[in-house]
This record gives sequence, structure tokens and C-alpha cells, in this order.
Amino acid sequence: MSSAYASDTAAAASPRPQTASEALQALADGNARYVANAAINTDHSAGRTARSEGQQPFAAIVTCADSRVVPELIFDQGPGDLFVVRVAGNFINEDGLASLEYAAAVLGIKAILVLGHSSCGAVSATIKSIHDNTLPPGHLPSLVNAIRPAVYDVMAENPADLLAAATAQNARLNAQKAETTGPILSDFHTSGKIKSVAGVYEIATGKVAIL
Repeated sequence: MSSAYASDTAAAASPRPQTASEALQALADGNARYVANAAINTDHSAGRTARSEGQQPFAAIVTCADSRVVPELIFDQGPGDLFVVRVAGNFINEDGLASLEYAAAVLGIKAILVLGHSSCGAVSATIKSIHDNTLPPGHLPSLVNAIRPAVYDVMAENPADLLAAATAQNARLNAQKAETTGPILSDFHTSGKIKSVAGVYEIATGKVAIL
């Protein structure tokens, strides 16, 4: 049996996580494989017919629209495993909340991970806007205003790396928003059906740190 075939078989045989703890562990294990360049989800044609009949993601990832951030690769998951909500700056607005509610109530996800990343342009632009006391052109102010609370939170602490600190705080605030916004998401969290956490992806190393 070839190593490629063995890997594909192992990926296909992996059971869907049934609890929040199992879902978060599956993400952690997948990220470890990605960092080690030992991915097992490499055959994207496997299960294609089954996926055409419906989806059963086990976790939702709220992440930045940055082209370097690819959740399925970062967590070594196949098509249909992750429900991904993307927007520059990985914040949760009304549309994001509705998407997560659908993922929880209809698709049965077990965990939500709000994932910031190193060198985030949206967070950097927000910091610059605050320092310069100006707003960027077009529709960009909507991004800046959404991220601004996280920057203000950490500015008072005068961190050595304001961008890194604000990126982490932005992820934390939005994970908290996913956990406490009612009625659907807060009910699912209170009952223990799902769990929300924050993390930061380091682009240079591939590692995800859960905060």
C-alpha cells in the first residue's frame, strides 16, 4: 500500500467530532500536521459525491480574508469539514452572526474559532487610523470601526508590539461575541453544545496559538 493511499484512507476514516472538546482537538491535531508538513487530507476528490448531497462541518472558523490564511490547509481538513466565515479583520458583524447561527442550529457545528493572524493589514490600518486621527477612503471605515475597540483596549497597556496585541484582542472580543450573542448562539454555548475560542495564526511558522 502506498503512503499516499494510506494517508487518504486515514483521512476518510476519521470520525466526525461529536463534542466541542473533540472538535477543538481535531483542529489542534490538524494544525500540528500542517506545521510538520504531514497533511493527510490530500485527496480532494474523495467524498465528492457524498458532499453533493449535503454538508456536515464540525467547526466554524471566523477568519480574515487575507489570501495567506487558508483554514482547510492550516488545520489539515478536507472539503466539507469547516464552515468558514471570512472578512478582512476577522470580526463578526450581523451577517457573520447569522452565518454562525445557521452553522450551529442547522449544520450542527461543535466549535467556533475566531482566527486572527500575524501582519494583519486590517488591524494595522486601524492602528494607523487612530494614530493619524483620520479615516481611510471608500467603505474601509466600516472595517476600522469594527476593529477599533480591540486597539483601544490594548493601547492603554502600551504593549511592545501593538499590532500583535491588538490582533489577539480583536480575536478574543469576537470569540466572546460569538459566545454571548443571543438567542441562538448564547443558548448553544450555555447548554455546552458548542464552544468558542480565539486564536492567532503565525504566517511564518504555520502555527496557531489558542488564546
